Amino acid sequence: MSQSNELHVIFGAGPVGRATANALLRRGRRVRVVNRSGRLAEAPAGVELAAGDAYDAAQVRALTKGATAVYQCAQPEYTEWPEKFPPLQAAILEGAAANGAKLIIADNLYMYGDTNGQPLREDLPYAATDKKGRTRAAMAEAALSAHRAGKVRVALVRGSDFFGPFAAEQSHLGARSVAAALAGKPAQLVGRLDVPHTYTYIEDFGEALAVAGERDEALGQVWHAPSDQPLLTQRAIMTLFFDEIGRPPKMSGASRWMMTALGLFVPAVRELTPLMYQFEKPYIVDSSKFERAFGVAATPLREAVRRTVAWFRAHPQNGAGRHS
Repeated sequence: MSQSNELHVIFGAGPVGRATANALLRRGRRVRVVNRSGRLAEAPAGVELAAGDAYDAAQVRALTKGATAVYQCAQPEYTEWPEKFPPLQAAILEGAAANGAKLIIADNLYMYGDTNGQPLREDLPYAATDKKGRTRAAMAEAALSAHRAGKVRVALVRGSDFFGPFAAEQSHLGARSVAAALAGKPAQLVGRLDVPHTYTYIEDFGEALAVAGERDEALGQVWHAPSDQPLLTQRAIMTLFFDEIGRPPKMSGASRWMMTALGLFVPAVRELTPLMYQFEKPYIVDSSKFERAFGVAATPLREAVRRTVAWFRAHPQNGAGRHS
């Protein structure tokens, strides 16, 4: 089978799934994106859309028949991770294994827990004490155990807090910050503004997942997606956005007590409060392992900012003008 005819199946049509589809389509691959509805506004040109229940291993098996690689980019509601995330990933793993497809998992960094500012590298122990971090740790261990047992070939690609096109409500650099700035309002961020915080540009996350799906040397390992490394603070990063927008920087950072108070009324905020260490101490991600292995670097931060602002300008319905 020629590479252009290889089927790559993506579960999840959120920002990470879209970015992965874009990366694979640029390579001329056949790409199928699966979500519950089988519909996707502004779907990338050339992508196949399919409806399916990712919790049903039989449906996953049918949807991935003949696939070279399967990408796990789906996730349940943020408030439902401990109960619903493990069975979701397990069903996708079972379906991929039944068809002999590689499984590439879009992961995050929660399992490492609070490193007190130590840079996050792939060889760190899983030390999370919060329920979301423990859930992610257990899922990662289950996937790698399946790989070691020869059940399915797996690679895990981890991104930090992401930003970019189609990442509006899901991003700290999204609707409440970038879109708000475009509307002439202060950017609303989380935590301390003057400590370094690594962000991952969403298209770099998708590119890393696509690379892992095509390079067998990625299998059986954990990788951090390329992330620009100037060690900028949240204030400095947000100032780049204001510079691109052409407005003087105005921003605030919600403290832990503010998040705790808001969490009494907003479940998603309540879920974020145990993870506030990520925004109160330096949160630095080392992605040099991936960059050395595959020769893929992050998009320069100013270019990523430019593309993100351009997307929000073209999509004013995604937050601009909605925030006070």
